[in-house]
Amino acid sequence: MRHFEHLPVEVRANLFHREPGEFGVDSPAGTLAVALGATLYCPATRPRLAEDIVKQAGRGVVSMVLCLEDSIDDAEVAGAEENLVRQLAELSGRGSGTSLPLLFIRVRTPEQIVDLVSRLGAGVRLLSGFVLPKFTEERGGAFLEALMSAETAQVTEELGGRRLFAMPVLESPELMHRETRTDSLSGISRIVDKYRERVLALRLGVTDLCSAYGLRRAPDMTAYDVQLVASVIADVVNMLGRADGTGFTITGPVWEYFKPHERMFKPQLRISPFSSGRAESLRTALIEHHMDGLLREIELDRANGLQGKTCIHPSHVAPVHALSVVSHEEFSDAVDILEPQRCGGGVLRSSYTNKMNEVKPHRAWAERTLRRAEVFGVAREDVSFVELLAASLRT
Repeated sequence: MRHFEHLPVEVRANLFHREPGEFGVDSPAGTLAVALGATLYCPATRPRLAEDIVKQAGRGVVSMVLCLEDSIDDAEVAGAEENLVRQLAELSGRGSGTSLPLLFIRVRTPEQIVDLVSRLGAGVRLLSGFVLPKFTEERGGAFLEALMSAETAQVTEELGGRRLFAMPVLESPELMHRETRTDSLSGISRIVDKYRERVLALRLGVTDLCSAYGLRRAPDMTAYDVQLVASVIADVVNMLGRADGTGFTITGPVWEYFKPHERMFKPQLRISPFSSGRAESLRTALIEHHMDGLLREIELDRANGLQGKTCIHPSHVAPVHALSVVSHEEFSDAVDILEPQRCGGGVLRSSYTNKMNEVKPHRAWAERTLRRAEVFGVAREDVSFVELLAASLRT
């Protein structure tokens, strides 16, 4: 699979200086973690779940979470499990010609992992792993051991020797409470490091974090405007997202809004990027649906060390992916910084002649940027996120 593959070939040729690369379930974990992009959550109770998965794949979704946890009622769990097993069996029966996203199941308990893998039969081949809720050191060990146990000899044939990944969700009250946060993060660090080869990415559960204080951000505000939440994100990245080889990919928090709401503050989208052609109507539509807040939060996610985003509505996918494409300017800077002859350091003027590139301090940024370029591509010099987003929304 590859990002933006749902766009016609000629459209991609006009948008990309370097097109997104291919990746799949057997790609290196570091590649898959970046490639997750907008991970769309879907309740496992949906009666046409198999059709929904195929439809979203056709719209550019490359990772989905089939949820058995907070998105469904406690009384629905048994029925949701049965539906999930049945729908994945249907998908499995469609054969290899059907292009599917990376699929993960969000469970409630460790026992569900082993039980579901045994019940899925051939459908387990469609799975990339499990999402582990309310993850702490104490709870996490049982979840991760269950993941390993699920790959025992009796299911090895069905899995075809493939690995199953874990995506822990950091959302427990201990992370919000200042007096327990450091110890909690230290414990999480110990357990995910122990199972490093199986932990694909760490996800931030901001909705649950907010619930510890009865908070909910308005559509005019980002997660970074809620200072209690912003402090948690900063500490999570500080302790678990370092660029020195010890860190993990940490994904951006969910954006909860997808319908128009009464607006209190001014729109956050400048007019100039949308000043040509039909882009003006795109700006209006984004503002009407409070997507300007989402776009701002995506930019702040990246500025704060996060990659990708949890999404609960299909309309959020295109903005996340459009803003994940590496700009031509970013790519030029990264390539210049990583030139072999500059391994000794130094300072150089950017090829766009608008900034300083300092080789040693900017190296980690450049390496991360080129990893993103591998899976999301590099935009042409005259192409911005506006053209990328408009092209995705027209399909």
